[in-house]
Amino acid sequence: MLLGCLLGLASCINTVERAPGGLLQRSQQDPALSGNGKMLAVIVDQRGRPTVQLRDLQNGKILPLRHFSRHQPHSSPSLSWNGRYLAAITQRGDRRLTIIEDRLTGRVHPLPLPGGRAPVRLSLAPDARQLALQVAYQGHWRIEVFDLSQILEPDPSSRLRRSISSTEMGS
Repeated sequence: MLLGCLLGLASCINTVERAPGGLLQRSQQDPALSGNGKMLAVIVDQRGRPTVQLRDLQNGKILPLRHFSRHQPHSSPSLSWNGRYLAAITQRGDRRLTIIEDRLTGRVHPLPLPGGRAPVRLSLAPDARQLALQVAYQGHWRIEVFDLSQILEPDPSSRLRRSISSTEMGS
């Protein structure tokens, strides 16, 4: 299919569908789609400050976020499979911080970085068990992977849940 799209680009363009809710109403950047394709996080300009916004793609509604209403600017949003977890970089004073909001419980999980490292970009694993983080430290960029399994419950895909359920039932 991809090769067909590459060879016949015009036919792929004709099959592109826009999500409901007028996603193109304002300037947006840094899109992050949940693994199941039902939620979209973007950075929008809100009163002159880059702010993360979460939208339900099935009905176009903007979803509330408890812990992202302050400490802007925001950058680099990333969603877990079902969109339960939203990770992003935020600013508190002159410090950049990585936070993860659990939309199910309403809790926020800050990820402290010792030693003067500053987060630049991030990527949350679909099951929310790991976070890859690009950090700036002493003029260099490095990638660090954090194990979140002791902090967050997994956000597995429905396919994985069915597989786990059938395995447990057969045991």
